[in-house]
Amino acid sequence: MTLTVGVIGAGRIGKLHVDNLRLIPQIRIKSVSDVATDHLESWANEKQIDVLTTDYRELLNDPEIQAVFICSPTNTHATIIKEAAQAGKHIFCEKPVSFSVAETEEALTVVENAGVKLQVGFNRRFDPNFRKIRTLVKEGEIGTPHILRITSRDPQPPSIDYIKSSGGLFMDMTIHDFDMARYVMGSEVVEVSAYGAVLVDPAIGEAGDIDTAIITLKFANGALGVIDNSRSAAYGYDQRLEIFGDKGAAQVDNNRATTVEVSTNDHVKKEKPLYFFLERYTQAYIEEVTEFASACLGNKEVSCSGFDGLQAERIAKAAQQSLETGAPVQLTQAAATIVN
Repeated sequence: MTLTVGVIGAGRIGKLHVDNLRLIPQIRIKSVSDVATDHLESWANEKQIDVLTTDYRELLNDPEIQAVFICSPTNTHATIIKEAAQAGKHIFCEKPVSFSVAETEEALTVVENAGVKLQVGFNRRFDPNFRKIRTLVKEGEIGTPHILRITSRDPQPPSIDYIKSSGGLFMDMTIHDFDMARYVMGSEVVEVSAYGAVLVDPAIGEAGDIDTAIITLKFANGALGVIDNSRSAAYGYDQRLEIFGDKGAAQVDNNRATTVEVSTNDHVKKEKPLYFFLERYTQAYIEEVTEFASACLGNKEVSCSGFDGLQAERIAKAAQQSLETGAPVQLTQAAATIVN
């Protein structure tokens, strides 16, 4: 059985998904669309892509295509999701679904009514280290969770043009951590407090954003969480997590090129963390598209649903409100327990 796929958006992440989809024998990538395609012709030929177009609706109108990957800018996601669902296509969409909770809810309603699958691209769920932590929590290895700590720091900030269209630090960057908090804890976030500063680049502040943040979370199960973010870590891509419970604790450290540690009379040295997210999450990106393909071919539930995307957006919006008001923000829309 083969799943025929179209990819909408051929930027960095779209091309990454094409490479990873080509690793799956049951996948045929028929079409790719982008706003400009002249520079993509040799790449498309190399990747054995049959159709290259500037109109994504050609993919949606193609009866052979069963699923689409939405890798276009965020402000296009909700519209394309609705059109793809109405065309009967299964959908993989990069995060976030939109910048508006109401718009995301509308898109999810269309998906539900159409009876198609929607997976949101929170790739960190598919990292084997974080999956192991989630399993330990579910199996009670650390007992009742009390405290979750997440550190997420980029090696350098994106361009100011990107910052201006990103939706802000919480919607662009911390949203991964909000999803990870729900995923690992297995409980919904019910209260958010956020603090932010511009410590990396004044131009980020001039663009209306922050580059450094501390966010505290309260969960429905009574546990507490803290997330720290920075747009610039001089030593590389810093991705760590610890969960502490009444029977113990579990940690995820950074991935490094090697695990060699050198100890001498002068120093103790080990490798820096891997520098870029594409290096750190190589296997996770492969696993997420493999599981999406499996869900489509086997008619199974996706591993990261539209509802998961919606909940992360709600937390991001609450964090922004807390930053602006200086007060904690309650989330009342969430169920108490996550079942996936």
